[in-house]
Amino acid sequence: MTVFLAILLSAVAMTVIVGVRYLIVSGGFALATRWRSPGLYTGLDPQIRREISWSLASAAIYGVPAGIVAWGWQNRGWTLIYSDIHVWPLWYLPLSVLLYLFAHDTWFYWTHRWMHRPRPFRIAHAVHHASRPPTAWAAMAFHPYEALTGAVVIPLLVVLIPIHIAALGLVLTIMTVMGVTNHMGWEIFPRFMWRGPVGAWLITASHHQRHHEQYKCNYGLYFRFWDRICGTDRGVGHFGKR
Repeated sequence: MTVFLAILLSAVAMTVIVGVRYLIVSGGFALATRWRSPGLYTGLDPQIRREISWSLASAAIYGVPAGIVAWGWQNRGWTLIYSDIHVWPLWYLPLSVLLYLFAHDTWFYWTHRWMHRPRPFRIAHAVHHASRPPTAWAAMAFHPYEALTGAVVIPLLVVLIPIHIAALGLVLTIMTVMGVTNHMGWEIFPRFMWRGPVGAWLITASHHQRHHEQYKCNYGLYFRFWDRICGTDRGVGHFGKR
C-alpha cells in the first residue's frame, strides 16, 4: 500500500469515526431531551435537518487532519502522543488534560470572538447562529470555514504538548459532550457546576445559552476565564418555554 493511500484511508476512517460519534452523542442527548422535556424541539425538524447536514460536513473537515495525524503518529512518530504510561510521571496525566482543555478554550475564545465581527459572522458564523434555539444536534453545525478553525486545534496540540493516548481520549470525550450539552436547551449538570463558586469558572448550557440570546458575550467553551478577564462574561441565561 502506498503512503498516499494509507493516509487517505486513515482520513476516511477518522471522518467516519467523528461522524458516527456525533450521531451517537447528539442522538443520545436528543432522546434524553425528548424524555426530559417533551415537545422542546417541536416544530424544529427543518432546523434539525440543517444542523445534521452541516455537522456531518464538519465531521469530514475534522476527520481529515485527524486521520493524517493518526497515521503520522503510528508510522512516523510525528506527534508527542505516548502509550507507555511510565514515559511521564502519573501526576502529568491530569495536568496534560487541563493543559489541552485550557489551550483549546483559549483558541476557541479568541477565534469565536473574532467570528462575531461583522464580516466573519456574515460569511461563516451565521450558519451556527441560524439555529434558534439551538438543539442537541447543533454542536458541530458550522460553516466549513468555521469548522477549519476548530479542526486544527488537536492536531497542533499533539505535536506541541505530550499526552497519553487515554488522556487524549478523555479530552476528546469532554470536547464532544460539552459541545452537545451546551446547546441542548436545558441544563444537564448539577447546580454547583453552573451556580456558586465552581460555576463561576465553568461553562455549561446555562452560560452558553446567554451567548445565543445576546451574541456579543460568553464566548468561551469550557471555562469562563477569558470571558471574565476580558469583560465579556454576562452570566447565565434562561431557557424559555416553547
